[in-house]
Amino acid sequence: MGRFFATFSHRIASWTGQPAAFILAVAVVLLWLLTGPLFHYSDTWQLIINTGTTIVTFLMVFLIQNAQNRDGSAIQAKLDELIRAVENARNDFIGIEHLTEAELERIKHVLEQECGDDEAHHHAIERLLQRR
Repeated sequence: MGRFFATFSHRIASWTGQPAAFILAVAVVLLWLLTGPLFHYSDTWQLIINTGTTIVTFLMVFLIQNAQNRDGSAIQAKLDELIRAVENARNDFIGIEHLTEAELERIKHVLEQECGDDEAHHHAIERLLQRR
């Protein structure tokens, strides 16, 4: 079941990110708008679009979250492998994605302090920002 859901969610998330999916969604909304006069803009007519969009949104949240979780895990595994493979890298960073937000903030603060407050560091950042 897990493999089926992973494959299904990946395909749906990939497809819905394509221009064709957006065009299809716009076409459905336009079709619904065009049928308004036919149904005299009734409550049922409005309920159709509200219910349809709510259901699609509800289901897409789970599919997209699954795809993002899988992608995030893959990226973490790749980064962990790079840390492990680089001779001077600190292996302590492997698995830090499991730490709390406060612990990650402390690590980030320590790393920023290690970079120093020197003038060269600030100039390098300014040059980087100017490239944008």
